[in-house]
Amino acid sequence: MISPELSFNVLTRDLSHYLENQVKVGLLDSGVGLSLVLGFSAAYTCYYLISVAKKPQLISGGKKFYQFLREQCPIVSETYYPTFWCWESRIQTLLRPFVTAKPGVVYRNELIKAADGGQISLDWFDNDDSLTHPDPAARPTVLLLPGLTGTSRESYILHMVEQSRDLGYRAVVFNNRGVSGETLLTPRTYCAANTEDLETVIEHIHSSYQTAPIMAAGVSMGGHRPVLEKCYDIDHVMKAKTIREFDERFTSIMFGYATNDDYYRDASPVHRLKSVQVPMLCLNAADDVFSPSHAIPVEAVKQNPNLAMLITCHGGHIGFLEGLWPRRSTYMDRVFRQFARAVIEQGGRLKDLS
Repeated sequence: MISPELSFNVLTRDLSHYLENQVKVGLLDSGVGLSLVLGFSAAYTCYYLISVAKKPQLISGGKKFYQFLREQCPIVSETYYPTFWCWESRIQTLLRPFVTAKPGVVYRNELIKAADGGQISLDWFDNDDSLTHPDPAARPTVLLLPGLTGTSRESYILHMVEQSRDLGYRAVVFNNRGVSGETLLTPRTYCAANTEDLETVIEHIHSSYQTAPIMAAGVSMGGHRPVLEKCYDIDHVMKAKTIREFDERFTSIMFGYATNDDYYRDASPVHRLKSVQVPMLCLNAADDVFSPSHAIPVEAVKQNPNLAMLITCHGGHIGFLEGLWPRRSTYMDRVFRQFARAVIEQGGRLKDLS
């Protein structure tokens, strides 16, 4: 079987040779310009349909969860068609913040105290106009966790809030310390391995709406200098040229790790997947520049009936653009919407997945 990469290389070579020959006789005079354009378009379309647009791979640790997703989330069985002019992973990753629209969302901000004296900023979208869940006490709550340095104003978060609103749910965004403009009261921000602030937020949501169902959705994985420079060499930290250098000079030190490798080892979710006790669906593109296919813990997912992994061939890192001009929702937004509705409306079927 000829690989798609080899076929594409041969196709590119032949088209280049054809173009060189046609330029010599004059594209416009010979009337071959249109033929060339049509030929290239047809060849590109064939390559896209054969090698780019593919159905995702669904992996689960249990048959019950697998069947549940197939029945309640039809998107897991559908072909993902990345935007045909920007399906490459790096382009998807870089373009998403610029091409996707930012829905207008009005938040209610709340600052809650942390055990160490710090404060955590929550942005609520209460959705008081919900027709499907008019009772605030029972209205389902979706907790949204932005990625590294992300806030409630990220386009992907705003789209998830919009999806939650359309479903009639309440949404609340957990902003990591120091990234959303709130005053940093203690010399501590956040790291990928520490979940104390998240636990505080979940407890607060439960106490605020004790009878409302809750689910969480996280994406991927700032601060005020006057407080931090009392404990850290901020000038040295800010000269870091890579994420690893930043973590070596700041994050691993702040959270007491002996080495940066110790921090990365502790932060890796691979070691915690076996302990997951609630249904969790993970979406990852095989061409993710930060979490490539060889790093996806497929075998660990297969060992836990509460886990499922949806792997697309393309999508980049939080890209998942689709459609001719991807201004509105992305493939990731559609996965989120279907899974959120399935978990909240059909959650009773997920109580025993073993």
